[in-house]
Amino acid sequence: MKIESVELLRVGMPLVSPFRTSFGTQTLRDVLLVRVITPEAEGWAECVAMADPLYSSEYAGAAHRVMADHLLPRLFAAGGEVTAAAVAPALAPVRGHRMAKAAVEAAVLDAELKAAGVPLSRHLGATQSHIVSGVSVGIHESVPELLNTVGGYLTDGYARIKLKIEPGWDIEPVAAVRKHFGDDILLQADANSAYTRADARHLAGLDPYGLLLLEQPLEEEDVAGHAELARLLTTPICLDESIVSAQAAHEAIRIGACAIVNIKPGRVGGYLEARRVHDVCAAAGVPVWAGGMLETGIGRAANLALAGLPNFTLPSDISGSDRYYRQDLTEPFRVTDGTIPVPDAPGIGVAPIPEVLDQLVTQRETLRPTG
Repeated sequence: MKIESVELLRVGMPLVSPFRTSFGTQTLRDVLLVRVITPEAEGWAECVAMADPLYSSEYAGAAHRVMADHLLPRLFAAGGEVTAAAVAPALAPVRGHRMAKAAVEAAVLDAELKAAGVPLSRHLGATQSHIVSGVSVGIHESVPELLNTVGGYLTDGYARIKLKIEPGWDIEPVAAVRKHFGDDILLQADANSAYTRADARHLAGLDPYGLLLLEQPLEEEDVAGHAELARLLTTPICLDESIVSAQAAHEAIRIGACAIVNIKPGRVGGYLEARRVHDVCAAAGVPVWAGGMLETGIGRAANLALAGLPNFTLPSDISGSDRYYRQDLTEPFRVTDGTIPVPDAPGIGVAPIPEVLDQLVTQRETLRPTG
């Protein structure tokens, strides 16, 4: 495809309620969108970098600038005809910035598939038409407040509950949810790197509660520590932040650092690399599930397409739009009978609602090839 221009848009998305994790509290998402314009179609993508460098070293402002100053000039210099498969090699000389690269690639891929009339799910090899939806529950001020929130999500039909934990908010809330709602609910915990190896004995206190998994208890770089922890706990260890590529997934599995992998396309550099992570895990017999970064409908639609691949066998973090936003950028995604349908229209299957986008956009920048 010939890229005529690329528009970078910043959008302020207020959350329905504050979302607290071990690394901070979010009340507003500073969303960076990428719009690729070609003669045949427009492609949309969402950069999942947060407003601040807390989940990872990337953040929305830096992602915006690295796209404008480094990634898009390289993409434009790649020549007249650009394909999604050629984006990663063209951007490879720029170190890191996986979330920014993922958004550029995803926008090109969306335009390419829309022009060809092919849904992203089919392109990636999805075999599932509906995705089992779980919900991520942030850290609360009290256990009774937490129980009330979890009860509401179970009433809404969510198939799995994930509790965010941190030191001082871990064993007690997990035990309370398990006791109150019983052994039948699917329950897991996510630490977002809040613990150290010295906390191994304490974390073993989660073992009696039958968790599906304990997600990313240690720092991103401490893959060896996760392998040690995995030998001490009966609760399966799942890696999130540590898995930044298919190679990283292979090495973590090889040393026994995880029994389950969370896949977030932005974290690994794009949907094409995410598919490779899926394939590495499938070959090793390690199940995967789809993580979330509080995406709007743009990112949510693409994540649903990926989550349809066959080795996504655990409930996802892809929840209904109303979990986070009163008004999504796209038509809202809704949970019905615990599932969300995979979009089947070409590309990601959705686009922003123009009037909603115009109301919420805070900044626009358009870049074009020179010459």
